[in-house]
Amino acid sequence: MTLSTSGALLLTALIAYFLGSIPFGLILTRLSGAGDIRQIGSGNIGATNVLRTGRRGIAAATLFLDAFKGLAAVTLARLVWPVAEGPHLLETAMGIAAICVVLGHCFPVWLHFRGGKGVATGIGALWGLCWPVGLSCTLIWVLGVKISRISSVGALGAFLAAPLLTVLFCGQPPLSPLALSVDVLALIVLCRHKDNFLRLARGAEPRVGRGPSDPTPPDA
Repeated sequence: MTLSTSGALLLTALIAYFLGSIPFGLILTRLSGAGDIRQIGSGNIGATNVLRTGRRGIAAATLFLDAFKGLAAVTLARLVWPVAEGPHLLETAMGIAAICVVLGHCFPVWLHFRGGKGVATGIGALWGLCWPVGLSCTLIWVLGVKISRISSVGALGAFLAAPLLTVLFCGQPPLSPLALSVDVLALIVLCRHKDNFLRLARGAEPRVGRGPSDPTPPDA
């Protein structure tokens, strides 16, 4: 018995969501003896907040694994969906996987839907959707953080640029399934950073690298 197309797309979405919902930041900080990351700094489970524990290696591992699950979800969809089904269906499946893996990271069922901001997972998903866009957004993200020392500045630049870069670098019409999925992906990540952007406008957004005792932790 084979799944219908809609059933297979739903299964793709569920697999991507549950993959995205693996809270690597929480798991790694607990295994390392650093405690519950939700009780530290901003309470966010992402790499920026993990860095506040002072465990740079754990923060780097969290960053890598969060990005990897985004890449893995989209790559799995690419491998499972045959090209013979049509390029638009393949792109739709990949786009659904990208969106759902980020939703899983941001709203994990295991943590009462209180997860991260989706930046690393979103960047990983962009690598899977179109690697030139993933590479470009990674560089924008890294340069933005390096220059400003503010995590949300890098996220803002990377995900504002992602939709335009998808059209330019991947030959995608603006209304193609892949381009639309990048639009949704960018919207999710940017909405998750709305408080950060308000603080940026006030000049009150903290910088990366402050210790866990800092009273105004970054929330990115």
